Amino acid sequence: MKWTRKDLVALSDLSAEEISFVLDTASEFKDVGRRRLKKVPSLRGKTMVNLFVEASTRTRTSFELAGVRLSADVVNIAAQTSSLSKGETLKDTAKNLEALAADLIVLRHSAAGAAHFLAGRLRAGVINAGDGSHEHPTQGLLDVFTIRERLGRVAGVKVGIVGDIRFSRVARSNLQALVKLGARVTLIGPPTLVPREFERLGAVITHSLDDVLGDLDVINLLRIQHERQKAGFFPGTGEYAALFGLNAARAGRLKPEALVMHPGPIHRGVELDGSVADGPHSVILDQVTNGLAVRMAVLYLCGSVPPKEEA
Repeated sequence: MKWTRKDLVALSDLSAEEISFVLDTASEFKDVGRRRLKKVPSLRGKTMVNLFVEASTRTRTSFELAGVRLSADVVNIAAQTSSLSKGETLKDTAKNLEALAADLIVLRHSAAGAAHFLAGRLRAGVINAGDGSHEHPTQGLLDVFTIRERLGRVAGVKVGIVGDIRFSRVARSNLQALVKLGARVTLIGPPTLVPREFERLGAVITHSLDDVLGDLDVINLLRIQHERQKAGFFPGTGEYAALFGLNAARAGRLKPEALVMHPGPIHRGVELDGSVADGPHSVILDQVTNGLAVRMAVLYLCGSVPPKEEA
């Protein structure tokens, strides 16, 4: 197929064919990371701006390295060091970056819909690096890439996503990609954090991790999004860990080939014990490695599409 999107805003926008195309492209770019010279000229002459209005370590660094490995010129901007801190609007900031010949803008923002807002107003490509509780498309892609790489397929795989589903952009992006590629997704957590509305997106919902644990091929643990919660949605982390944490005893009930995933940052002793995070089921560091390949693929594909005539 031919990629025609200058933006990647949400996996809800993509077809199963498009998602698979990104994953196939990422497989090719992962080979670049195994070379002695880990660089290709795919985006030479292009300028990429990381505009992170919300804090990040892994995602920002991963996008920066992806741009560098594609030979793009990479500029990093944080909200506190930009004119956003002086009251400038997001649109004006982005328009000024575009006037400086930015070809790609990677945006992380606390407001859901921020990336979609800019994508419709810029000639430059816009990549969503996480917008509020909406989506985190490259995290969803790298998680699915990791599952496909380790298990050899996505269709029919039983995936459990555990934790703060209500406020998780990672859960939304994972659910979109997994369902479109034929996985069987179960969302697990307390009733206050796993709304029934997700059933409309193709997920099964349960409030008992122990009831489904032994049947899962993949378990993806999410942290509690305290920064997005305006009220207490569960009594405390101790009770949460007792009911939904993946401790060593629970990990012993997993299938031998089951994968343990986490998008980070990990709260050890809450979502999962350290022995499990570092244990034989864990593919958490594989996710980080694969994130670089996936982001190289996304930057390459969106950066290769001619800009819109008007914005």
